[in-house]
Amino acid sequence: MTIEAFRADIPSSVLDDLRMRLARTRWPDATCDGWELGASPIFLRRACRYWQEAFDWRVSEARLNSLPQYRVPVDGTRLHVVHARSDRGDAVPLLLMNGWPSSIFEYLEIIPLLTAAGFHVIAPAHPGYGFSDRPDRRGLNARSIAGLYMKLLDTLGYERVLAHGSDIGAGILEQIRRRYPERLIGAHFTNVHWGYPRPEEPSPEEREYFAGIERWNMREGAYAMLQRTKPQTLAYGLNDSPAGLAGWILEKFHGWTEGDAEAVIGLDRLCANLTLYWVTETIGSSVRLYAETASDTEAGAPPLDKGPVPVGVIVFPADLLPAPRIWGERWLRLVHFTRAPSGGHFPALEVPHVLVADLEAFARLLTGR
Repeated sequence: MTIEAFRADIPSSVLDDLRMRLARTRWPDATCDGWELGASPIFLRRACRYWQEAFDWRVSEARLNSLPQYRVPVDGTRLHVVHARSDRGDAVPLLLMNGWPSSIFEYLEIIPLLTAAGFHVIAPAHPGYGFSDRPDRRGLNARSIAGLYMKLLDTLGYERVLAHGSDIGAGILEQIRRRYPERLIGAHFTNVHWGYPRPEEPSPEEREYFAGIERWNMREGAYAMLQRTKPQTLAYGLNDSPAGLAGWILEKFHGWTEGDAEAVIGLDRLCANLTLYWVTETIGSSVRLYAETASDTEAGAPPLDKGPVPVGVIVFPADLLPAPRIWGERWLRLVHFTRAPSGGHFPALEVPHVLVADLEAFARLLTGR
């Protein structure tokens, strides 16, 4: 297999089938209109009606196709990659890795900002996400994907990169940081991983943080437990019902965005993300990555030390579990820490200029450019 230029071009018959399925949704009953029991019935009906009647996939498809895209074969897996190069002579290569339930559409707005700021952007879709191949075997987890991405960088001609990750993308970046430190100029995370071992004598900030983790897991963490344990059962419904897919994903965008997701992100961008999952049939493979990563005991082992890679962290106030600085300092060679004034779990969509500015500041600290 060779590198191929790529353009998205979803058959009209697939889009027609999506609209037909939305029109035939069999809605469940409800005892409340709000979000306290899950996705709001009022919001979801309105969002699905917009998705069916008003949303224009071709506009979103054209936005994606305005960026240089490729399908790059790596160890038998074809990765969909946006590879946008800067005109600046001192440009820094930047590997961008998104999380779930996001996609390449999270980064469409910031990629031009990043190239203008002097970054060569490499933004792969994880295996089983978007237009990348879906895994046909067990064992493709965060650790093995980290290895695939190192081979991807070899193929594209990059020896060392700055890397940014959020959510699952942060988990992959953590594996790169531990296993391939020589390939990183620096690692930039949104938030600090909450799953490191807890110290015997935590600081007051950490005690409060740990208590928040327990509350959040009991109140909000059921989705992750299901995706870690029984993702195949979940996939049957979500791959067959666009309304079910919308309920599962939009409830997360609602809960993880600062403010109202419809106002902050907009229905067009939310529907673009939903449509990508639908037309590529990747919701099952995307949630299966939770189970594959959870079963990888080697990847889950705590790091032996902080390692040599300089780390930058930006924490957004409405993210899932905003970590205190001391928690990052325990586990990372933390050289850059920012508390953003606003934003949630999807900063590239919510506060793109804040995220880009922090990446610029981190790159400037490490390279002096």
